[in-house]
Amino acid sequence: MEVTGVSAPTVTVFISSSLNTFRSEKRYSRSLTIAEFKCKLELLVGSPASCMELELYGVDDKFYSKLDQEDALLGSYPVDDGCRIHVIDHSGARLGEYEDVSRVEKYTISQEAYDQRQDTVRSFLKRSKLGRYNEEERAQQEAEAAQRLAEEKAQASSIPVGSRCEVRAAGHSPRRGTVMYVVPLRHPGWSLVVLSAHCNLCLPGSSNFHASASRVARITGLTDFKPGYWIGVRYDEPLGKNDGSVNGKRYFECQAKYGAFVKPAVVTVGDFPEEDYGLDEI
Repeated sequence: MEVTGVSAPTVTVFISSSLNTFRSEKRYSRSLTIAEFKCKLELLVGSPASCMELELYGVDDKFYSKLDQEDALLGSYPVDDGCRIHVIDHSGARLGEYEDVSRVEKYTISQEAYDQRQDTVRSFLKRSKLGRYNEEERAQQEAEAAQRLAEEKAQASSIPVGSRCEVRAAGHSPRRGTVMYVVPLRHPGWSLVVLSAHCNLCLPGSSNFHASASRVARITGLTDFKPGYWIGVRYDEPLGKNDGSVNGKRYFECQAKYGAFVKPAVVTVGDFPEEDYGLDEI
């Protein structure tokens, strides 16, 4: 066996273990005794130092020797960068025992017991009347949400299904299409409003590009993906996100990428004929 002389105070090695299926790359001081080295390996492999047997393998993964002298320095062995030190456990533990977190007992506490504790985040929020425990702030938020919902309802009621419209949404060019679906999404206590309109969609800050939709579908029902009032639009061009269905539920019929759901505030109903791009003449 050829021993390579080294002068670096530290060495980078791979650590493997009979208890684990993975390897770790670590750097250690060559001045550590084997006894001290084993103590550092305890936190890495989970085996008690007194139950370890160490084997040294070269860069080519060939066995070199055992590291069995407790008072010998790590650097006194032919340990070089890229070598592997294998830890054999004699404590009786099994392979993978420390990797299976399902075997670890979890701490659990009931909601009632948690509420009685005074050193928790929930207790602090209650004492400080913060977040959902601030009744005034919560009431104000609920009032603002109700006002926004009422405004959306008023806007949605002015958008008849079957109307032509233009949609202007932030970050998008104006899009023309047909209103296919006008309805509040599912929420306790909300009533159903269904409209049908052909529309042109224009979003704030958008360019003058227009897209149009051709057919009108009158569907009755509630949507499930987000709360509030939404307008289902079939665009004249494939500028949408769906085919009239969301999460497997269909609200109206259209081709893929022609359908979209937008807020009433970005929809303007009016005389928005389909754009003629002269594609038939090409």
